[in-house]
Amino acid sequence: MFGGTFDPPHFGHLAIAQEVKHRLQLDRVLLVVANDPWQKSASSEVTDSEIRLSLVERAVAGIDGLIVSDIEIRRGGESYMADTLFELQEADPTDELFLVVGSDAAGGLDTWKRSEEVMSLASTVVVERGGRHGGRPPTGWPFTVVDVPALEISSSDLRARFAAGRPVDALVPAAVISEITRQGLYGSGKHGSGR
Repeated sequence: MFGGTFDPPHFGHLAIAQEVKHRLQLDRVLLVVANDPWQKSASSEVTDSEIRLSLVERAVAGIDGLIVSDIEIRRGGESYMADTLFELQEADPTDELFLVVGSDAAGGLDTWKRSEEVMSLASTVVVERGGRHGGRPPTGWPFTVVDVPALEISSSDLRARFAAGRPVDALVPAAVISEITRQGLYGSGKHGSGR
C-alpha cells in the first residue's frame, strides 16, 4: 500500500511502486489516494480528491500490478492510515499488508494518528532514493529498506512548472499531462500545455 496526495502523480511515484513490487515480490501495489490528507490540507491547498484519483488512474493505466484505490475517498473526511489499513485487513484477512513510506517520512511515523495500530497492521517498507540514506522509523518499529532509482521529482515543483508553462514531459505520464491541461489544473492554461 502506497498512500499519498498524488497532486499530481509523476514518474517518481510509479518508479517507487514498481520497484517495491518487484523487490518484495508482491502481487500488487495499491496506490491509495488520500481524501483529505490531514498533514497537508491545513497548510496548503490540495486539489479535489476525485480529480487526483482520475490523474492516478491515468498514470498507472497499462502498468501490471499497480492498482488505484479510492478507499480513503469513499470513507470521506480526513485520511488516516490506521483506518485504511484496518479496512483493508477487514476486507481480506488473508492479505499480508505492506506500508510504503519515503525515508523523509519514516522518522515521523510515531506522530501519525494511532501509530501503534499502523505498526501492527502492516510491515513497513522505507524507500531510499538512489542509495542516499534518509530517516528511519522510530526505535522499535520494524521495517525493510528498498532502494529505488533516484528520480528527483516533486509534486510542488511540478505544480509550479505547469503554472509557468515549463516542460514536464519527462516527469509526468502523457495521459496525466493531457488531463491536467484539459482541465487547466495547476494554472496550466496560462501558458499553453506545459510541454
